[in-house]
Amino acid sequence: MNLSRRALLGAGAGLVLVGCAKGQEAASPAASPSPDPHAALLAGLIGGKEKLVALYQQAALSDAKLAPVLQPFQQRHLAHLAALRRHLTEPGSPAATPTPVVNPEVTVEALKEAERAAAAARPEQAAAAKPVVAQLVASMGACEAVHAQALGRLK
Repeated sequence: MNLSRRALLGAGAGLVLVGCAKGQEAASPAASPSPDPHAALLAGLIGGKEKLVALYQQAALSDAKLAPVLQPFQQRHLAHLAALRRHLTEPGSPAATPTPVVNPEVTVEALKEAERAAAAARPEQAAAAKPVVAQLVASMGACEAVHAQALGRLK
């Protein structure tokens, strides 16, 4: 059998291409499922609410006279936290949230600023959320804005 040089080079190039394509399939890692953006949003919201609750707890410990005044604020945040957790689909997600670290002494001014910051973040978070969660996020933002106003009167 007499093969031309052109036929031999063409067959060799074809084998190289097939070998490269098969090598890429084997070398590429299996595509892992991308994280659910809704679950990530919920985890962030829950973490933020846990931080606010911890701030209120620390503020109450810092000033015993202020503790009964701050309790209703904290209770509303706990209610928001419970509502957010009901929207999680993975049962282990709340436990995965790290424990928030707070300052040893929290002032009313610090609480007010935390409430303002949380309220300011809510429109963007609501826009990224599913409709039922967006309603909750909007309600949380309104509550936090009112908290900031009310805390301003405690000075």
